[in-house]
Amino acid sequence: MNEVLRKERKYLINLEQMYRDTHVLSQILHEDKHNCGSGYMIRSLYFDTPDDRDFHEKEDGIELRRKMRLRCYSPDADFAVLEMKQKQGDSQRKRSLRMSRTDAQRLIRGEYSVLLQYAEPFAAECFAMLQMHAYRPKSVVEYRRKAYIAKENKIRITYDHHITGTESCFDIFSPHLLQNPLFDPGLVVVEVKYNGFLLSYIKDMMDRCNASELSVGKYSLSRSLSKHYYF
Repeated sequence: MNEVLRKERKYLINLEQMYRDTHVLSQILHEDKHNCGSGYMIRSLYFDTPDDRDFHEKEDGIELRRKMRLRCYSPDADFAVLEMKQKQGDSQRKRSLRMSRTDAQRLIRGEYSVLLQYAEPFAAECFAMLQMHAYRPKSVVEYRRKAYIAKENKIRITYDHHITGTESCFDIFSPHLLQNPLFDPGLVVVEVKYNGFLLSYIKDMMDRCNASELSVGKYSLSRSLSKHYYF
């Protein structure tokens, strides 16, 4: 089980700004080892309760809330990562469990007992949460990401673009997953993730980019069309 506690800030910029930013960042920060071309793929399956509790708590700005997702990085990947993100004050706590492809496919089908095969207490906690609140798959979101890291302060800056999704198929390993655009393809979501404080030169760069700070998450975005939420 991996655990991260950090603060997150989100911004909305355009593709032109992303290209300018990433050109600068590639010279002063460490690039994620998976960066190539337009970035690496992320595909996430989000779970929620029958009454969409997690979605509504996010929309209502509830201070303490969570979301559950299963993430892979390629349709032919041999593993996936089950993640629980919890909002705690101005920080985000993320815990994750690596699962085999076979076990992840069972989880997608609702066979949550597969988690009991893992020794980590976090796996048992996820099993109890999924069972107790009758969580079910709700939506899949896919996008391309470029990421940069400042190791001195564990700062991670990510650029997510070409965001698509579906609520009709939940197989994140499908090579032919039919998805629809969820976002203007000319826009990019920037996430700045850090512990404690931002290094001054990174803060100055974000201030200079005239970005609009966001509070909307990708799960909320993925459900917005069916629920008629817009921003």
